[in-house]
Amino acid sequence: MNVHDLPTPALIVDVDAFEHNVATMAAALPGNRLRPHVKAFKSTALAHELAVAGHQSFCCATVREVHGMAATGLGADLLLANETVDIRRLQALTTATDARVTVAVDSEETVDAAARGGVREVLVDVNVGMPRCGCDPTDAGALAERARAAGLEVRGVMGYEGHLMMAGADVKVAKVERAMARLLEASAAVGGDVVSGGGTGTYAVNRWCTELQAGSYTLMDSSYGSAGLPFRQALHLWATVVSTNRKGGYAVADGGLKALGMDHGDPTVVGGTTWFCSDEHVTFAPADGAPMPSVGDKVRVIPAHVDPTVAYHERMHVVRDDQVVDTWEVDLRHW
Repeated sequence: MNVHDLPTPALIVDVDAFEHNVATMAAALPGNRLRPHVKAFKSTALAHELAVAGHQSFCCATVREVHGMAATGLGADLLLANETVDIRRLQALTTATDARVTVAVDSEETVDAAARGGVREVLVDVNVGMPRCGCDPTDAGALAERARAAGLEVRGVMGYEGHLMMAGADVKVAKVERAMARLLEASAAVGGDVVSGGGTGTYAVNRWCTELQAGSYTLMDSSYGSAGLPFRQALHLWATVVSTNRKGGYAVADGGLKALGMDHGDPTVVGGTTWFCSDEHVTFAPADGAPMPSVGDKVRVIPAHVDPTVAYHERMHVVRDDQVVDTWEVDLRHW
């Protein structure tokens, strides 16, 4: 199928850019030095491509992602890098698969839920400066003791410096080092051989983790695209111009809030300037000197945030030279 025959809006993946990104990251973090985060792409087909590149351990954000990865033979080492107190889901997970599953814990309640849910291994999640999940470093040792007393194996610690992904290059190394000092403090108290953290924005400067959790690098978005990383934009929303207003100087394409993650700002229309998005539409002006598109023309739209954008869609179409060469189902959607 030619890309122009796809119904829109549709997610398309430039396979050459994707392969460049996978090879670039694998060269920097080979094998299990990288624990790809499937929340960014929510597709076992894409995850299989990363396994072929040598990455056998994966990071998940939801129990559903863990289930899906295990069911397709990618369960060698799965980390649920998120807290949960849903004992029924944990029990269903641990009884339905023989995958190796590790769960993040950051409180007595999550430790107890993991034990009651049949989980065998945990990481102690540590707050390294981002106000989200994670215990204080000074509490990590006691949590590890509680976990071991409950029969759980404590593999080590994890901490996500998500607040530093877009930090300026002049301060990023120093700030990541301070964040990781908190994680290493906890690691000394917890024990174990795993220090897990990081992401696409800090992969090149985080020298303290034993494994890095990155996923956005595979597909990229305009936010990470502005950060000077060596990865190419692989994911676009393929949209059709459905209306034009030559007097007003703008056009409208059929991809809006229901097709694009907007929490990081407006998307970028290639060859145009985005005015705003509404439910089913993106309104844009042609770039300076460019002609007004015609109704029926196709445009590529770069999402500002890859993770929620992918989660809106059922599949991604893999494209080379305008030919659709494969389709990856977004089979890890929902919770």
